[in-house]
Amino acid sequence: MTPNDVSIGIVFSVDGPYGVVSRSMLNGALLAVEQVNLAQNATIQLKPIVVDPAGDLARYSSLCAGLLSQGVRHVVGCYTSSSRKEVIPLFEKADALLWYPSHYEGFECSENVIYTGAVTNQHVLPLADHLLARCGHSAFCVGSNYIWAWENNRVLRERLAASRGAVVAERYFAVGDTDFGQVIDAILHARPAFVFNTLIGISSYRFLRDFRAACEACGVNQARTIPVASCTLSEPELEAIGAEAADGHITASVYFSSIRGEANARFIDDYAARFPCGPVVCADAEAAFIAVRLLALALAETGGRTDVAEVKRAVTQVVMDAPQGAVRIDPETLHAFLTPRIGRSTGAMRFEILAQAPGPVRPDPYLTWNSPRFWTAASPPALRVAS
Repeated sequence: MTPNDVSIGIVFSVDGPYGVVSRSMLNGALLAVEQVNLAQNATIQLKPIVVDPAGDLARYSSLCAGLLSQGVRHVVGCYTSSSRKEVIPLFEKADALLWYPSHYEGFECSENVIYTGAVTNQHVLPLADHLLARCGHSAFCVGSNYIWAWENNRVLRERLAASRGAVVAERYFAVGDTDFGQVIDAILHARPAFVFNTLIGISSYRFLRDFRAACEACGVNQARTIPVASCTLSEPELEAIGAEAADGHITASVYFSSIRGEANARFIDDYAARFPCGPVVCADAEAAFIAVRLLALALAETGGRTDVAEVKRAVTQVVMDAPQGAVRIDPETLHAFLTPRIGRSTGAMRFEILAQAPGPVRPDPYLTWNSPRFWTAASPPALRVAS
């Protein structure tokens, strides 16, 4: 049987302020394309069309419009929520499908988006409960000035309030900003139980370096006394931060490279062989890998037909043995069932896994049954301590 050729778009900003993560996402997507195309008895051959918006929001729209005008029905891409929201109207108008492979803040559900990254109840809420139990009840929020930070800080605020805690301050910076002297002084003055970091890209790396240096100058053990927690920090970013400040940070994610298992070992080996110059694997690279593999599985079920309704029906019927574990798409929300984990960064530029859910967790993008407003400290959803 001759395989069906299917063109797909791949849209990642490998240049620009968050290029480190986006390069790993591009690598994860291309690895999946190659594996699909080289598989024995493959019925689908994916033909990737790769474009780079270079972090320019307007270019996301123009590049995606160009792909759709060529007849491309399926596009894997976008990292930031601002870029995703910029292009969704294009996909809805064209009745095409965006496969969005990044963790995000939730409170969205489009019939023209498949979400393969973690959503709020799979990262922010598990992280908040971990911090409440082990660090304390006061937070200082520092973030990039767009919807990712605003929404996550709101959810954290509600979760702390339910446990009689508080966010003592919130500060926002433009994506790419690197001047954090004043906010670091404010954090040291407030002495919160932890810092919640929703900065992205080079802004986050600079903040972590400068905060560690300022704490050391004051004789403060930053990692122990004022830990920094996030839902974004990943392995390639630890290398970008540098050895002097990469350890001791707490991250909620559904994937770490330190996960034990045959599927993850194979993923790491294949990725390293294909991309020896990096960046190394991370949660967003895995989410991009998952997006392409799920798309291919769905296309195989439809016999290569790219009709959006058919592909959506097909993708909700398959289960993928992903590097993180079993992954499937919820037919109600088009978000993925994923396994939440809490990790702490080490000087070896990896994460030790501190806790994890016993299995994949149903996505709840609107927090309809996971509202932090009504929780008490005695009744959060629990993760088990990792052995």
